[in-house]
Amino acid sequence: MQTTDIGLQITPMQPADWEAVRRIYAEGIRTGHATMETTPPGWEKWHGEHLEAGRLVARQGDAVLGWAALTPVSGRCTFAGVAELSVYVGQAHQGRGIGAALLRALIDAAEKAGIWTLQAGILRENAASISLHKKLGFREVGYRERIGKLNGVWRDVVLLERRSPVVGVA
Repeated sequence: MQTTDIGLQITPMQPADWEAVRRIYAEGIRTGHATMETTPPGWEKWHGEHLEAGRLVARQGDAVLGWAALTPVSGRCTFAGVAELSVYVGQAHQGRGIGAALLRALIDAAEKAGIWTLQAGILRENAASISLHKKLGFREVGYRERIGKLNGVWRDVVLLERRSPVVGVA
């Protein structure tokens, strides 16, 4: 557990946190700018798709205010050090630095797990998330134009990545 400078505890996500994580994920889905998903998956599906390393929640007391997690980008061993990330903050708690605290902790957890590249695909309209990632060392590497339709509307995804300065440098 780590305590942030804004008074949060960042802890490993536990199965008991799933309902709060799922609720926050559903809030993000409802915005139409956080993901192309239309419904949050069940625990088994989510658990099977995400790496054990880097499953984090931001807590204040017993309340889960946000979460972050890593997904492998490929099953090939040559890409074992590359992961895609997700960071979500409950709507009532946005704008307080929780996303930044989670992303910093996720970068640290990824490096401890031997991950050398983090990537993010963010819907173009999600300017706050793009800005946050850039502030924490991610660079824009391009975008995928009209990559998918969400509610009948074509959407672009901005691609960002962060190469670790300590893992995979030799």
